Amino acid sequence: MGATSGLGREVALVLAEKGWTVGVGGRRREVLERLVSGHPNIVAMCVADVTEASATAALDRLIDEMHGVDLYFHSSGIGWHNSALDMGRELATIETNCAGMARMVGHVFNRFRGQPGTPLHIAVISSIARTKGLGAAPAYSASKRFTSNYIEALQQLAAIGRLRHITFTDIRPGFVRTPLIEGSNFPMQLDAHRVAQTIVRAVERGKSVVTVDAFYRLLVMLWSLVPRWLWVRLRIS
Repeated sequence: MGATSGLGREVALVLAEKGWTVGVGGRRREVLERLVSGHPNIVAMCVADVTEASATAALDRLIDEMHGVDLYFHSSGIGWHNSALDMGRELATIETNCAGMARMVGHVFNRFRGQPGTPLHIAVISSIARTKGLGAAPAYSASKRFTSNYIEALQQLAAIGRLRHITFTDIRPGFVRTPLIEGSNFPMQLDAHRVAQTIVRAVERGKSVVTVDAFYRLLVMLWSLVPRWLWVRLRIS
């Protein structure tokens, strides 16, 4: 879900290249149609906007068309550099990255929790932005913390319910060269296709959490050590 651009599209292509049978979902029909017609292993599609209640029904139809899925991969997300704190952008980010993510991931979790003989892996893109609140992108960084905590909570819920057939991966990329940050001056931008390859390897190995790449793993470790009183005084733009 979220296969019409950025990491979602790249991950769909990498999965298909590795021999997975892939179904794609997103808002732009023409992009989805090109994916389906352009690769023999991308076999089905659904047009869905995760901010709308109807998106879960579209996902159900896609899963039924594919006769079930082994992996649900959620990459639908938006965000802006928003130092001006434009409320339209803030609320749109929260609606997509928080409510939309919970709608889709929670729905697929509930669908499969009653099917103990059917393994399901849920993988969701969060971000290194989850580590600290970023003044340059308040709603985006907060939404990625929400995403990460939501996946952690569902993982615990699965353990409580002894739902061993449902597993999870929280994917935390650094700044990736995609339309999401197009035109920005973010440093150390990663190549989207290489990041997608790393993500797919981590998912196939069943990793619970993966931060991409080594530089960003170090950066996140350093960020985590900065006390709150100092962090809020830093001029990170």
